[in-house]
Amino acid sequence: MTDTSIPRADQPLDDEQPTTAAPVDGEPEETDAEKAPSKAAGEGDLFRQSEIAADYVEGLLDILDYDGDIDELVSGGRPVVEVVGGRLQNLVGQRGATLEALQELARLAVFRQTGSPSRLLLDVGGYRANRRKELGAVARNAVEKVKEHGEAVRLEPMSAFERKCVHDVVNAIDGVESESEGVEPSRRIVVRPAG
Repeated sequence: MTDTSIPRADQPLDDEQPTTAAPVDGEPEETDAEKAPSKAAGEGDLFRQSEIAADYVEGLLDILDYDGDIDELVSGGRPVVEVVGGRLQNLVGQRGATLEALQELARLAVFRQTGSPSRLLLDVGGYRANRRKELGAVARNAVEKVKEHGEAVRLEPMSAFERKCVHDVVNAIDGVESESEGVEPSRRIVVRPAG
C-alpha cells in the first residue's frame, strides 16, 4: 500500500512543486516547472509512476469494495492508469469531478514516493476517451459559428483536461484560434477568428 499521508503541519509546503492537474499531452497553461520533470523522466521512471498510482488506486478500490481491472502504461510521454469494470460511475462523478480529485490523489501518492511532481493521467471506465470525442464535437461546432458569423464564441467553463481537448481541435483548423480566460473553476475557452 502506498503512503499517501498528508504532510504534517510543520513540514513546509512552499518547497514542493505543484501537483496540479495537467491534461493529456501537456496543457497550454502549464508552467515550465510543471513540464520539466516529465521531459527529464525516462520511460522506466514514467512506468514506475504509473505503478505507484495503480497501487494507490487499487487500495482505494479495495476500501470501496469496487471491482475493476487496472492497467498501467506510458502514453504520450506521461504515465497513465486506466480502470475498467462495471459499477465505476461513482468514481467519475458529475462531469468528471470525482475522477479529477482521484487523479490528484494518485499524483500525490506518486509525489510522496518519488519526490517529483507527476503528470499522471487517470481514466475510469473510458470516461476521458468518451469526453474527448464529445469535446471535439463542441470545438468543431464553435469553429463553425466563428467562421459563419466572424465573432468570438465563449464556451462553458471546463476543466484543464477538457480545455486541452478543445484547444487541440481548434488549433488544428486554419482561420481560427483559441485561448483560455478566467480563473478556476470558471476558466473557459474563447474561440475567435485568427488574427
